Amino acid sequence: MATNLPNRSIDALINQALAIEEQAALEAGALGFMARAMVQATLPHKKVEGNEFERRNGAFTLSLLAPAKIGLPYGSIPRLLLAWVTTEAVKTQSRELELGDSMSAFMAELGLSPTGGARGDITRLKNQSRRLFASTVTASYQDKEKTEDIGYRLADRSLLWWHAKEPEQVGLWKSSVTLSERFFNEVIDRPVPIDMRAIKALKRSPMALDIYTWLTYRVSYLKRPTMIPWSALALQFGSNYAQIRQFKAAFLTELRKVVTVYGRVQVEAADTGLIVKPSLTHISKKAD
Repeated sequence: MATNLPNRSIDALINQALAIEEQAALEAGALGFMARAMVQATLPHKKVEGNEFERRNGAFTLSLLAPAKIGLPYGSIPRLLLAWVTTEAVKTQSRELELGDSMSAFMAELGLSPTGGARGDITRLKNQSRRLFASTVTASYQDKEKTEDIGYRLADRSLLWWHAKEPEQVGLWKSSVTLSERFFNEVIDRPVPIDMRAIKALKRSPMALDIYTWLTYRVSYLKRPTMIPWSALALQFGSNYAQIRQFKAAFLTELRKVVTVYGRVQVEAADTGLIVKPSLTHISKKAD
């Protein structure tokens, strides 16, 4: 696909893509995972008023509910957190996850910088961590024959002892998250393999992160070229656009970033929708 990204941005993505192609994720220690429910439908990209949010993907609906005084998670950081949480849960097979001795060390794992201020990564991480771990999810499946609703909190408990003004400081107690049993089971039940280097390369764009995880999952079982209408993609990735053509333009901009990093995926934009063709997944089958 052609790209209209600034030269500096595309050069950085190309360099990261070359590094990814040079060494497999497992060999590079970059094999990660994402929960399937969070790939099939996605979190908000931007701040949402109120404390309820819904995304749909065919017969699947993901509904998110947050305490009103805390608010819904949104943007890139919750996606980075979900990738880290899922990866750690799969690796350790434990609901109790330690987030590191210091904020700085944990941020480095997510590919973030310990910058302060209202818009700095420190403030965003603390805010979005609380929003994410306080949220409740309802995953619904509905077709002509049956309706199934599964509800769960993402975390039973989260303890964040980090010192925001001194991110390098090691705390007396370790920060930790205890995943709910239901979410833990969702996480370890056939999670979607991803390359954490790709996640870090695309970390500034929540839609690009969503497209990347969805594409590598979709092609893992795709047998023939499939057309997905723009209207269906809008419900799954960006239902807040006033017109489909606006969503399409935004989607294609982010897709170009994804294709640069995930060069083996075969996609084609048509007037009526996106054609996804059988492709190699971003993670080799040996690593699954």
